[in-house]
Amino acid sequence: MPHVVKVLRSTFITPNVKRFEVERPKGYRYVPGQACEVAINAEGWTDKRRPFTFTSLPTARKLEFIIKIYDDHDGVTKRLGLLRAGDELILHEPFGAITYQGPGYFIAGGTGITPFIAILRQLHKEERVKGNTLLVSNRTVSDLILDDEMLHLMGEKHYLRIFSRQGVIGFRERHIDRDLLVALVQDFDQHFYVCGPKGFVNDINTILLSLGVNAQLLVFEK
Repeated sequence: MPHVVKVLRSTFITPNVKRFEVERPKGYRYVPGQACEVAINAEGWTDKRRPFTFTSLPTARKLEFIIKIYDDHDGVTKRLGLLRAGDELILHEPFGAITYQGPGYFIAGGTGITPFIAILRQLHKEERVKGNTLLVSNRTVSDLILDDEMLHLMGEKHYLRIFSRQGVIGFRERHIDRDLLVALVQDFDQHFYVCGPKGFVNDINTILLSLGVNAQLLVFEK
């Protein structure tokens, strides 16, 4: 059953990524890492549904989404970028395969970090974040999402940042490839959570499998 909710607040947190706080429908439940299909409650847009991940804790009074805005064409995210408090969204039922299965490596490409945000927030709240590592890949330092919060949640040793387009002093400038994973990962017998563009997920999963990771330990949106 669809739920019509009001946007309570929307702010840009990077040059092209926007955070939305919206009303939470009564009895609406989800598991950290899950997503739902979202549409804009405006003429001509109600049937244009796109999946976005909840980044808020499952107990939060308000729902939060962090969404990359694409301005190069007149699509759903460009229109979302124009929304303000008081505008309405249509939320459908939660779904998703990315849920916490146990300690491991979280590997995110760009906004692929979004399903991990709620998971890591929940683990930190429950004091269970130990034993997990977050590896994120972005083009430049300005593309990092919730950098300060992720550093606080994970600690310096377990929050690793890779930049593919811009050299940043003190950080690695390269793509996530086989050599990098061999250098960074000490144990391949653990869960690996992978999220990002389809090509990114396929490439990382292929590398992990070639390094002997059990396919049952790969957690990603199929």
